[in-house]
Amino acid sequence: MAHEVTVMTRQGCSSCVQAERDVERICAELGVPWRAEDVDSDREWQAEYGDRVPVILVDGAEHGYWKVEEDRLRAALA
Repeated sequence: MAHEVTVMTRQGCSSCVQAERDVERICAELGVPWRAEDVDSDREWQAEYGDRVPVILVDGAEHGYWKVEEDRLRAALA
């Protein structure tokens, strides 16, 4: 099954920058597409994820937040 990772991020968030770097590296190694979305660009996203950015979504479902747990993410994408 092909997976997709989304990082819910926000401008000026240093944790978000680190999460994007981690996700980019892991996804590149595993050949998994990923993207970043600005949580403040959508009111529903802001309400859902705004207090926990960065939030990592795998296949549209919340996987984790605040930081990338590399072992867990790799297991979810295996």
